[in-house]
Amino acid sequence: MQAKHREQAEARRLRAEGRSLDEIAAALGVSKSSASVWVRDVPRPAATPQDRERRRLHMEEVCWAPLRARRALSHQAERAAARSAVGRLSDRELFLLGVGLYWSEGSKSKAWRTQSALVFINSDPDMIDVFLAWLRMLGVERRHLRFRVAIHESADVSAAERFWAGRVGADACFGSTTLKRHNPKTTRHNVGTGYHGCLTVYVRRSAWLLRRIEGAWCGIVGAATLPGADCGQSAVV
Repeated sequence: MQAKHREQAEARRLRAEGRSLDEIAAALGVSKSSASVWVRDVPRPAATPQDRERRRLHMEEVCWAPLRARRALSHQAERAAARSAVGRLSDRELFLLGVGLYWSEGSKSKAWRTQSALVFINSDPDMIDVFLAWLRMLGVERRHLRFRVAIHESADVSAAERFWAGRVGADACFGSTTLKRHNPKTTRHNVGTGYHGCLTVYVRRSAWLLRRIEGAWCGIVGAATLPGADCGQSAVV
C-alpha cells in the first residue's frame, strides 16, 4: 500500500511539473487510467515550448522507437539475403560489372576531347576495391597504377592520405594530393572522421582497355534494349 501511495505522490508531482498522462503512466509503469485517477484534482500548468518539445520527443521515442528497431532488423535481413544470393562472381560477371562501373564513374572520351587512358575517381572505398579487383582480373599490372587523393582543404588531409594508403596498399604510388578550396558559404555534409575525400586511380598504358570498355558498353546497351540494336555513337559521349 505504501508503494502505491508513493506512486500516487510521484504522479501528482509529475503532473504539477506539467507532464502529460502518457508521460506519467510511462514513468511509473502504470496504466493511463490509473494515472488519470491519481492526478485528476491536480491542475496542469500551461505548457511551455520546452514542455511541448519534450513531449514530442518522448512520444516519438515511445511510439516510433520499436517500429524503427523492427524495421532495422528487417532491412538487415534483406541485405543479408541479397548478399548471400550474389555468391561468387565469374570472370564474365565481374567484367560486365566493371564495365558498367567505369562507364558510370570513369573518365570517357568526349566530342571535344579524346580519352586515351583509364581514369577512375570515387569516394566510396568499396567501389575502389571492386574497381581494383576488376583491373587485377584483366591482368593490369600494379606498376601501371597511380593514385591521387582529392579532398577539401578544411578536412583532415593527412588522415585521408593514410586511409587511402591503407586501403590500396602500402606499395601504391601516390601523387600529390589535390586540395579543393573551401567555400565558407557552402554547407557541406561530407565532414567528420568518416570523410576521406575521393581517390583517383590512373591506369597507365590502358588505351587498349578503354577501347574494350567502349565496345563492351555498346554491347551491353544493345543486349539490354533490342537484340542487334546499333548503339551508334553511344560509346563516345
